[in-house]
Amino acid sequence: MADTSIGTPEQLRDPNYTPALHKAIPLGIQHVLAMFVSNVTPAIIVAGAAGFGFGSNSPDFPELLYLIQMSMLFAGIATLLQTITIGPVGAALPIVQGTSFAFLPIMIPLVAGKGVDALAALFGGVIIGGLFHAFLGTFIGRIRFALPPLVTGLVVTMIGLALVKVGIQYAAGGVPAIGTPEYGSLLNWSAALVVILATLGLKFFTRGMLSVSAVLIGLIAGYVYAIMVGMLSFEAIAGSWDRAAAFALPQPFRYGFEFSAAAIIGFCLMAFVSAVETVGDVSGITKGGAGREATDDEIQGATYADGFGTALAGIFGGFPNTSFSQNVGLIAMTGVMSRHVVTCGAIFLIICGLIPKVGGVIRTVPIEVLGGGVIVMFGMVVAAGISMLSDVDWNRRNMVIFAISLSIGLGLQLEPGALQHMPDTARILLTSGLLPAALIAIVLNLALPHELADEATEEVSGGLAGHGRGSLPHDDHV
Repeated sequence: MADTSIGTPEQLRDPNYTPALHKAIPLGIQHVLAMFVSNVTPAIIVAGAAGFGFGSNSPDFPELLYLIQMSMLFAGIATLLQTITIGPVGAALPIVQGTSFAFLPIMIPLVAGKGVDALAALFGGVIIGGLFHAFLGTFIGRIRFALPPLVTGLVVTMIGLALVKVGIQYAAGGVPAIGTPEYGSLLNWSAALVVILATLGLKFFTRGMLSVSAVLIGLIAGYVYAIMVGMLSFEAIAGSWDRAAAFALPQPFRYGFEFSAAAIIGFCLMAFVSAVETVGDVSGITKGGAGREATDDEIQGATYADGFGTALAGIFGGFPNTSFSQNVGLIAMTGVMSRHVVTCGAIFLIICGLIPKVGGVIRTVPIEVLGGGVIVMFGMVVAAGISMLSDVDWNRRNMVIFAISLSIGLGLQLEPGALQHMPDTARILLTSGLLPAALIAIVLNLALPHELADEATEEVSGGLAGHGRGSLPHDDHV
């Protein structure tokens, strides 16, 4: 419910309204705390996939600290682009930017087992993909027809399905522990379960900021539990704190720059999905906070900020940025539409990103504890995709499109060895499962006729038939 002590109802709906600073700063920090864990998680997962993450004993493990630092810094800078704007770049709305989960199924195969050396090609793809993302802003409104809920829901579901395995591996002890007696031990699982139970308790039995920040507080509970049972020592925490600098500036092209066809194609194709997600978030913010539709300029500016923020992050070692959906619900909850509140949150993120000691503490979180949070977050990604699919009119035509896309995409993801004779570029792109599923769904949705007889799929459905009509009026058209 909106807090009228912050301003009048008219002021609360105005993006340009500036509340008193002593109220704006806590509200702004509240916005970034709601996405803090999600924002730094991709850096941890990419480092783990590359082989220098948690538990790897790699001499490059300290690089994880830098990746975490860049995640915070450029989430803050990209958020400032949205709230303050530079020319046409930015929506001038309270949009919080952060590192996107959507690109993880592309990034993981790119770096798998290759160490820090793989980051040059990855960040080359981030930069070029970000520039392409910004270019999409010039005509984003005209391509939305190609990405209906059938496609976007499938893609988001596939993102979650590609990542849920990571959560289980982390909760059991992490990839480096696979094959050891400690992997999957009761102690490891107990830490993950503490996080899950604390998160569920806060999410369902509290309100306000406690509910919004349930995953973050759940991780803190798991962190305390890990200390209590001896999984983490105060000496390790103090050592990581002492080794981390008090202040550090980002370094351009720290990992070099390399052209990789797989990285460039993958990031550019995923830019379409990220752009459409941002359009949905902008619309959600204006509807929930101001009771109106988003303007074309706001949608275009938000997409520009997405793209340029991503390209800028890539130069310094940051991952692709996108608008964070958690923020949409928080605005609806607080009723505060002020972009200057989110600006305060962005400044807080930038300060955290310039202080490596913050990343030094994050780096000490046991991987089993992080696993509990990741299980919740990636499960919610799957749930969000299914929620999008609930808006689909599940006629026979759409069932067939979904069936073929999911079958091929998920199948390639589960059995990557089936593509061992493909060129490296094609193999990396196809084994993500995400891109083939999305492309097949887009092409079939545009190419297939709209009418399909009800009985036309019975012979391949094993006697099972879906009768869902989504939330749309049922007819023979998509």
